[in-house]
Amino acid sequence: MDILTAVVALEALAHETRLGVCRLLVQAGPDGLSAGDIAARLDARQNTMSSHLAKLHRAGIITSQRDGRHIIYRADFDALGSLIVYLMKDCCGGSAQLCDPIAASINC
Repeated sequence: MDILTAVVALEALAHETRLGVCRLLVQAGPDGLSAGDIAARLDARQNTMSSHLAKLHRAGIITSQRDGRHIIYRADFDALGSLIVYLMKDCCGGSAQLCDPIAASINC
């Protein structure tokens, strides 16, 4: 990942609703959720949800796939992983043990 890609992704995530969408889709896993389900779970209006989903999609953080009348959105785990790696690369001045609490706090 390069700095410009990281900036676009971070800018897309720098909004309460979009960050909530991303976290919700991460929790949903590979099954993903429809736009209506996302809006209902986050108590957001459908019309504004569409613009939030579009911004996250353009940033490459989520993917979408048509399923009949619905579009299913999923977290792009490769893109999110790349962003995390970009942010954490060479962390702790080469003292990897300092990063252990971060790694331990992720419950996969």
